[in-house]
Amino acid sequence: MQRSNIYILVFSTIMTVLIGGAMSLTSVLLKPAQDKQVELDTKKKILGAVMDISTFKTPEEVFRLYKNRVKSIVVDIKGEIISKDVKGNPLVAEKVNAQKNHKITRNERLYPVYMILNESDTNAVEAYVFPMFGLGLWDWISGYIALESDLNTVKGIAFDHKGETPGLGARITEKKVRNRYNNTKKIFNEAGDLKSITMIKGEGNPPESEHEVDGLSGATITAKGVNKMLREYLGCYQSFIKTKKGESEIAINLKN
Repeated sequence: MQRSNIYILVFSTIMTVLIGGAMSLTSVLLKPAQDKQVELDTKKKILGAVMDISTFKTPEEVFRLYKNRVKSIVVDIKGEIISKDVKGNPLVAEKVNAQKNHKITRNERLYPVYMILNESDTNAVEAYVFPMFGLGLWDWISGYIALESDLNTVKGIAFDHKGETPGLGARITEKKVRNRYNNTKKIFNEAGDLKSITMIKGEGNPPESEHEVDGLSGATITAKGVNKMLREYLGCYQSFIKTKKGESEIAINLKN
């Protein structure tokens, strides 16, 4: 039996409303779980830049460690702490969206800082973790670089990406590649100038300085993206880092 145009229009409208409503309801119901997963992933990456958490079996272990060992703040390009947003709401470092934040001009961005507290003395900071964001070959790349308490020596690094080539650029997430940055690499030279860390071209060539790491064969564009990301964000954090370094040196002199 042939249906009238009015019937088809009414039926289509009702189905659209019902399906749209069902999808909206599903989205609302799933949002808390999605937000929790995003929070977990973020905290794992921050901790993972400093320590091995691969043995952790439950999210609760990660959340517990993070609560006990991490203190976070937000600073501006001048290195000054910002406690509230433009609307007067409290700023939470963990909720700063790196991708959206990256689209803002450097002088207007928010810069989260994560301080890893000493396990036996929570008044002492043993590492500082700084998030970064940039572009690789196919899409975005991001990372967290951890500096020792001297705010110069790299303690660890963690990278992530959306769509780098498997076996090539995607290798930035491998532990073997990340370990190239650890413990001996410096971001400042002896004169106190920011040098960052550069992934050199090619692979298997020993770096010539403490500001270089071995490269990625066949992934030149991804390596360049990583280098640019590190230079840009370490530059943006430079005021905060130098201020903290100065405070540390004063504290050491006072103790002596």
